[in-house]
Amino acid sequence: MTTKDYQRKSPLMIFLSYFKNHKRLFAIDVFCAVCIAGIDLAFPLVTRSALYDMLPGKMYQTFFTVMILVVASYVLRSLMNYIVAYYGHTFGIRVEADIRRDLFAHMQELSFDFYDQNRTGQLMSRLTSDLFELTELAHHGPEDLLTSVLTICGALFVMGSIRWQLAIVVAAMIPVFLVVVMLMRKHLSRVSRASKEKTGHINQEIESSLSGVRTAKAFANEDVESARFNAANEIYKTSKREFHKAMGTFHSSVEFFLCSLNVVIIGIGGYYVMKGDMDYRDLLTFSLYISSFVSPMRKLSSFSEMFANGFAGLNRFVDIMRTEPTIQDKPDAKELKNVKGAISVKKVSFAYDGNLDVLHEVSLEVQPGETVAIVGPSGGGKSTLCQLIPRFYDVSTGSIAIDGLDIRDVTQRSIHENIGIVQQDVFLFADTIFENIRYGKPDATMEEVIEAAKKAEIYEDIQAMPEGFNTYVGERGTLLSGGQKQRVAIARIFLKNPPILILDEATSALDSVTEAKIQRAFDNLAVGRTTLIIAHRLSTIRSANRIVSIADGYITECGSHAELLEKGGIYAELYRTQNALALEALK
Repeated sequence: MTTKDYQRKSPLMIFLSYFKNHKRLFAIDVFCAVCIAGIDLAFPLVTRSALYDMLPGKMYQTFFTVMILVVASYVLRSLMNYIVAYYGHTFGIRVEADIRRDLFAHMQELSFDFYDQNRTGQLMSRLTSDLFELTELAHHGPEDLLTSVLTICGALFVMGSIRWQLAIVVAAMIPVFLVVVMLMRKHLSRVSRASKEKTGHINQEIESSLSGVRTAKAFANEDVESARFNAANEIYKTSKREFHKAMGTFHSSVEFFLCSLNVVIIGIGGYYVMKGDMDYRDLLTFSLYISSFVSPMRKLSSFSEMFANGFAGLNRFVDIMRTEPTIQDKPDAKELKNVKGAISVKKVSFAYDGNLDVLHEVSLEVQPGETVAIVGPSGGGKSTLCQLIPRFYDVSTGSIAIDGLDIRDVTQRSIHENIGIVQQDVFLFADTIFENIRYGKPDATMEEVIEAAKKAEIYEDIQAMPEGFNTYVGERGTLLSGGQKQRVAIARIFLKNPPILILDEATSALDSVTEAKIQRAFDNLAVGRTTLIIAHRLSTIRSANRIVSIADGYITECGSHAELLEKGGIYAELYRTQNALALEALK
């Protein structure tokens, strides 16, 4: 389904749509559940027949034959219970897995600004704990609802044939029971959703604390993190208080109603027995049917609780599925092919929050194969400009084109396939070095990965490791040094081999010797490719064809190294400052 489908359909219809792919399992589950309900309905009738006909008529052989058949039916019932428990839960888990798959796929499509506004811990809750109860709802919900209705209707029909006055009393109490259940279910849904939101809060605190555990240790702030966790844990301890209160009220009300039903029936039935209008055996059979009747009523009450829990998670799932990516391909978007690498930035302004502009009418023309260095003070807008070119965000005004095509007129995927990015904050997956390098080209051979590692000057380091390319890098690459992490990320780009390169402080974590080697590799890679280099260390941009200086969201200077030094502007000031610091360090 598309985002529009999720917006148009109700949560219930969305939920039921996931049953289609597993309808065989669902049919088996419901069939067995209905058979179980039929066996339960038949037992009181058999008991009544035994009391009225078989035992008084001394039909002992028939009686024991029927008892053997009853035992056989209960053996069959046990087998069907196993099928319901095993295949029913299998069905529920598959539905949950399908929902989680679609949720993750949709999250992959959402734009950068969605992740700017939502914490990872909250999103983890949506993918995991919020969907757990859907397994039970998918399995028990339709099954319990169907069998309960069939059992109640069947029991009422048989009770009506025994004593219609008592059956009317029972039937009259059902609407009262359903009204109570529905009213309480709405309250349960509200408090269950609030509980899940609070549970998401502790998940985000745990994610934050575990991600920052090294920083906490470095600052000896374990006590601070423990205090933050304990505060979140206290919220969790009370997060379900209102839900448990509502659930307690719900269960106690249901139990009072069901127990009272037995008393009412025995009382009225006893009155008819005293008057001689009813046989005690009919009253006993009626009581057995009340037990058969009460069981599905309890199932209906449990279904209401299950529905409240499951739909609280389902609604949070639907909320995300109805969220449209802020950046979308046009219906007629073209593929960006045979890229030469010309980049045209025309009067681009941009604001992250829609209010305060980070860039102000920036214009820049980059020729195919040209290497352009972007320098300037921190916060000036260098990285922002380089995030707009791959269309991670959309410009507020102006336009950006690659090879004359506005990037809003081509598919995002084709843009990303043709641009390679190495950022200052390197992210490595918790996998082997081989898989992290091959991420640049998922179908790459071992020989291609080795060649990329050599170009990135990381091959010898890998060979020195006990497991070589199969070395596990740890969470976010923590088992590697900073320089090794960046070189692995650089190897990815060598492997991807894109026509446009964006290097955002790509050599910042390298020592001078390795930096020189990588710089030579970059120089070779940049031949015939368009390269944008964001740099604070001006020594890394010596090979640039042009240098662009950005400050406070404006392009302040543009020219060669010599031209900018002669102008005596921001670039010249940065250059003199860095040289002075280098001389001071030598002294």
